Amino acid sequence: MKKIGIVMGSDSDLPVIQKAVDILKSFEVPYEAHIYSAHRTPEQARDFAVNARANGYGAIIAAAGMAAHLAGAIAANTTIPVIGIPCKSSVLEGMDALLATVQMPPGIPVATVAIDGGANAALLAIQMLAIEDAELAAKLDAKRKADADKVLGKDSKLDI
Repeated sequence: MKKIGIVMGSDSDLPVIQKAVDILKSFEVPYEAHIYSAHRTPEQARDFAVNARANGYGAIIAAAGMAAHLAGAIAANTTIPVIGIPCKSSVLEGMDALLATVQMPPGIPVATVAIDGGANAALLAIQMLAIEDAELAAKLDAKRKADADKVLGKDSKLDI
């Protein structure tokens, strides 16, 4: 099974990334995480992206706040799917990161999840791997069923 690459621009993004890591662990999907900044460590971020395919990655999750150029910088240097997580900041509540992540130029796509959407980033990465992995696809189906059962259980207890 291919692994998921996780890159965060700063250790302040770790709480958001932890949500993704928890999902990946629950699905037993291998991953590797790094802190690389698009601005402060551009060579390391570029090397990670350029070598991602050779290093066995099937998708990359990139989380950053504020200017949030990390996902785009990674995507510019690989053809592996990149999922951007815009992280909330104290200045503009994450809207700056959302716009920076989602507004990519033609030819350099970045799939973008919600602000602080670590769990959905992991699930999207797993769905990408599950295209060619029937066992992983079955785990996703089981999670969807469990999530639906949880909602229906609450519905059956509703008494208003």
